[in-house]
Amino acid sequence: MQTLDKAKLCLKIIKERKAIDPLLLEVDKLTSITDYFLIASGNSSRQVQAMMQHLQKKMREEGFRPYGIEGGQEWHWVLMDYGDVVVHLFYQPFRDIYDLEGLWIEAPQINIEEKETKC
Repeated sequence: MQTLDKAKLCLKIIKERKAIDPLLLEVDKLTSITDYFLIASGNSSRQVQAMMQHLQKKMREEGFRPYGIEGGQEWHWVLMDYGDVVVHLFYQPFRDIYDLEGLWIEAPQINIEEKETKC
């Protein structure tokens, strides 16, 4: 599976748990730690927990296991490291505080809008 496809798979999975304002950043030219950051929010710490658990389960079904998961004590910010894709899940107020979008402002954003087709 191509790296971008893997990132989009992660996006699809977290959207199943109503991820808020997902953002996919291409960071491979800015850092050697990963190729993509997927950043999203939840309206509550329980929603963040649900997104993390759902992502972990569905990615495992696809044959991917995270190298590591950080956070989760209070579910304010969870980082899931899938190697070439790193997923950041925030409880919304903490996303604003850490402002990863501002920190990685130079990273190109990948268009993640899905075109709806009508029959």
